[in-house]
Amino acid sequence: MVRPYAVKGRKLKRRRVEEPSPTEEEMVEDVSDEGERETGVEVEEDERRAEEALDKTPVLPITGPVDRAKRPGVIFVLEKACLEVGKVGKNFQILNSDDHTNYLKKQNRNPADYRPDIIHQALLAIFDSPLAKAGRLQAIYVKTEKGVLFEIKPHVRIPRTFKRFCGLMSQLLQKLSITAVGKREKLLNVIKNPVTRHLPVNSKKIGLSYSSDKLVNLSNYVATASDDAPLVFVVGAMAHGAISKEYIDDFVSISEYPLSAACCLNRICSAFEQKWKIT
Repeated sequence: MVRPYAVKGRKLKRRRVEEPSPTEEEMVEDVSDEGERETGVEVEEDERRAEEALDKTPVLPITGPVDRAKRPGVIFVLEKACLEVGKVGKNFQILNSDDHTNYLKKQNRNPADYRPDIIHQALLAIFDSPLAKAGRLQAIYVKTEKGVLFEIKPHVRIPRTFKRFCGLMSQLLQKLSITAVGKREKLLNVIKNPVTRHLPVNSKKIGLSYSSDKLVNLSNYVATASDDAPLVFVVGAMAHGAISKEYIDDFVSISEYPLSAACCLNRICSAFEQKWKIT
C-alpha cells in the first residue's frame, strides 16, 4: 500500500468562509442586551449594599412566641444603672471598674461607682425566672445614672457573657435602638422620660430599699395584692445609694439585711410564681 505524500512546494489553501455582517436590527438588539446587563449589575450592586447596611444594624435573638393575652403581669423599673459610654483608645466602651481603672482615675472618678455588672446580673435574674418564661413579664424599664431611659421587650434574650452585654449596651446608647434578627422590631429602645408616662394609669408603684422603715413579707404582700391593678417594682441597680421616691406609692423593705438587686428580683419573681402557681 502506497502512502500519499504531499507535493513539495505546494501549500494547501483553506477556504475562507465569510460570515454575514449583522443587520441593523441585530446590532440594536446587542446594544439593548448590554444595557440590560449593565442595569442588572447596578441593581444587584445596590441590593448588596442595602443588605450590608442592614447587616451592620445591631440585632438580637428573641424567644419563642408567648401568649400574654388577658393575663396579669408584673412591671420592673431598674433605677440608676451604671451604663456610661467612654472612648477608650479608638473604641467606645461601657466603662467598668475592672477594665478601665486607670482611665477613670485619670479623670478623677471613683472606679467603684462603675459597676455595669449589677444591671447585667439583675436582668439575667428577671429573664431566667419561670415568671418570664411563662410570659408574665409586662414590661421592663432601665434608667441609667445619667438619666437615659430605655425599654426592654419581655421576649428578648439578654447576652449571658458580660463582654457581649457591654457591647450590646454600648450599641444601644449610641444608636438608640436594637432590632430583632431578621425583623425590624425594636427589642431595646431608648424612650422619653419620665418613666411614669409609660406605666399603666392604675398601676401601683412599689419601691424597694433597705433604708425603708416598712419591713414586709414579700410573699404575703404580693398574694394580697389585686391583679386588677398592675404592680410596678422599682429596684436600684447601683453599687451605692437609694432610689428616688418621687413617683413611688409604697416604699418597703423585704429583708433585715441589705440585698443585691439580683437577689431582690429573684424574691419578687418567686413571690409571683407562688401566687400564680408557676412551677
